[in-house]
Amino acid sequence: MSFLQLKGVEKVFGSHRVIKGIDLSIEKGEFVVFVGPSGCGKSTLLRMIAGLGDIDGGSMHLDGRDITKLPSSKRDLAMVFQSYALYPHMSVYDNMSFALRLANEDKKVIDEKVQRAAKILNLTTYLQRTPKELSGGQRQRVALGRAIVREPAVFLMDEPLSNLDAKLRVQTRAEIARLHQRLKTTMVYVTHDQVEAMTMGQRIAVMNEGILQQVGTPQALYDTPINRFVAGFIGSPSMNFVDVTVNGSGEDARLVSGPDWNIPLPAQTRAAIGIDNQRQLVAGFRPEHLDIGVPGPGVGSFRARADVVEYLGNEELLHVNTAGKDIVAIVNSEHRVRPGDIVDLVVPLEKLHLFDGETGAAMTAAAMAGATA
Repeated sequence: MSFLQLKGVEKVFGSHRVIKGIDLSIEKGEFVVFVGPSGCGKSTLLRMIAGLGDIDGGSMHLDGRDITKLPSSKRDLAMVFQSYALYPHMSVYDNMSFALRLANEDKKVIDEKVQRAAKILNLTTYLQRTPKELSGGQRQRVALGRAIVREPAVFLMDEPLSNLDAKLRVQTRAEIARLHQRLKTTMVYVTHDQVEAMTMGQRIAVMNEGILQQVGTPQALYDTPINRFVAGFIGSPSMNFVDVTVNGSGEDARLVSGPDWNIPLPAQTRAAIGIDNQRQLVAGFRPEHLDIGVPGPGVGSFRARADVVEYLGNEELLHVNTAGKDIVAIVNSEHRVRPGDIVDLVVPLEKLHLFDGETGAAMTAAAMAGATA
């Protein structure tokens, strides 16, 4: 049995189902990230795991115990919130030890736990300061320390980095990853930032409109998204999409969208599922998989006009227009593309994703087979 298991978990507000039957198994010591757009239900789900919101359907088990109806204080979980939620009049030491003092822990045990957590988080020299004397990153570390001293079975983190500036987010992200490696405790982390999800999570659970879209490793979600939503949400810049029509059949089948878009239908797609002539599909391809070049075996090409060029040092981010669509390409800066230039872009056919024009479901055998990797 999995360490933390959600079975058909639902949440209803009035007549509105915000969490729609979530099934998820999390192993002991695993770092799992819930990611999705604002309003998708990820924070609501985390609060239900924490016991801060009732479960209206399904059940939840932790290490074999049914915790569905247990109050938060009995679940052996520790929550780190988006806001630091520190007591402003207390020192760092008192903030970190507060829960232990409420539980009437021995003073010597409390001191040992606080000192150990402070050492892990590099807070030893700040223990007698108050929150107002700390930076945002230090305050967030105190909030983490307050959770660590409780030695919970699971850490729950609700967008803990969203109040930090860009540089601090990167630093604290690395600190949380190191913390997980040291403690080897199960962590469930919520974020709307797919970069955080990709860099921190051992597995990622992508949510949208209260539904778990796909669960898998960062690499699996990047390489084999199960549908158009996951494909567009994972990756930065996000995947490009072009509406295409299948023209022809067999080895002569091509993907057509306007005069400048005519790409062979990948052989692996034809072999796996077969595609009917005139079928409406959506072609997806990532900006980093495009390059400026000439067509060749196993490569599709199309012509586009550069509208905006962002110079990034070793590479250029091109905003171009093709087949009536604005797409993004990342190419080597040695090309020196300028706004208004006409460029021939190529994409390896094995990097081309195809999705059903109506349902958005992936049309490649690898994506369908790895939907729950």
